[in-house]
Amino acid sequence: MVRLSGPAASAALTAFGVTNAEPRVATRARLIDPVTQELLDDGLVLWFPAPRSFTGEDVAELHVHGGRAVVDSILGALARLKGLRPAEAGEFARRAFDNGKLDLSQIEGLADLVDAETRGQQRQALRQFGGALKALTDGWRERLIKALAHLEAVIDFPDEDLPPEAARRVWGAVRDLKEHIDAHLNDARRGERIRAGLSIVIVGAPNAGKSSLLNWLARRDAAIVAPTPGTTRDIIDVQLDLGGYAVTVSDTAGLHEPGDSVEAEGIRRAQRRAESADIKLALFDGTRPRDSATSALIDDNTLAVTTKTDICGDASGISVVSGAGMELFLQQLTTMVAARVGGEEAAPITRARHRVALTACRDALDRALQQASVELAAEDLRLAARALGRISGRIDVEELLDAVFRDFCIGK
Repeated sequence: MVRLSGPAASAALTAFGVTNAEPRVATRARLIDPVTQELLDDGLVLWFPAPRSFTGEDVAELHVHGGRAVVDSILGALARLKGLRPAEAGEFARRAFDNGKLDLSQIEGLADLVDAETRGQQRQALRQFGGALKALTDGWRERLIKALAHLEAVIDFPDEDLPPEAARRVWGAVRDLKEHIDAHLNDARRGERIRAGLSIVIVGAPNAGKSSLLNWLARRDAAIVAPTPGTTRDIIDVQLDLGGYAVTVSDTAGLHEPGDSVEAEGIRRAQRRAESADIKLALFDGTRPRDSATSALIDDNTLAVTTKTDICGDASGISVVSGAGMELFLQQLTTMVAARVGGEEAAPITRARHRVALTACRDALDRALQQASVELAAEDLRLAARALGRISGRIDVEELLDAVFRDFCIGK
């Protein structure tokens, strides 16, 4: 599919000999080279006149056969037409933003949808592309602008017949908004975890079965497995889909007293990665006593697993060799993953910039509530509104003026 957007899109269709395209109806068309009058392809054309298009401009789509010769000949013919040029990366989305068809959060959702590798990422991206985060933050911003308008009216029009309790009513609305934003920020970073994927680190003593487990999860030989202790010295990462959620599983060096500087560095890396992991898999060789180094890493984010049960006979553990306990282990791990990213919100925070903006908004609201001066409080509310506007990419002071005159009918 070749997409054209802009004022020359209609002329381009005409140049290709397409004169019967109805808006938003697939039309069969013989595409003719504008210069040589040769037939280039027999395909479909879709015509979207402005403003009812993805970009808000005139948009034409040429649905053609995908052979290289067909595509090259059509692109070559388009390049020879006056007023046309190849689109830059992301330019269609940028034009959609400039023309008010999408806000920044929706564009980010579109980018995440293109990059989605799991069902969880797909669902989240679709919600954001569909405007869930936009609707939430726009609603917050509307409430904030209304509260600010009341304060501005108290400050700027003291002689008008305004309700004496106008300023007092503002504070209840501001406190309520701050509580809503606080609750959204305290989300355990679920949206960011779904988008970027959870980190799962396998830790344990040498020969505890870490690399074998990684290979079983990956369904391929991602790590070298050998009876010699210390085979894995660096971190090996594998990206997986567990229960519809993206995860990165990391095999690490065995935890023990290092014999050389290389082993020591590998163990330090393993411990650092374990400290930052969302989930730790602590593996214990069932044929040996539990080692203290691995035991010290166990916390609420750890799944402790006994390995080599085909040898030791521990029915509660797993064996990659015999397959015993593996399906139950996978269910437990998938449940842990879902617990950390589950309970999907309608409009989660998916990027660091969203969190930064919401934190700045919340902090400004908190300052406003503590100000003794109405003027200073109003300035903090302006800063809060500006921070919310950064999420959508829309910051418009005219909205404040409209709210003042609409709510109070100043000067009529």
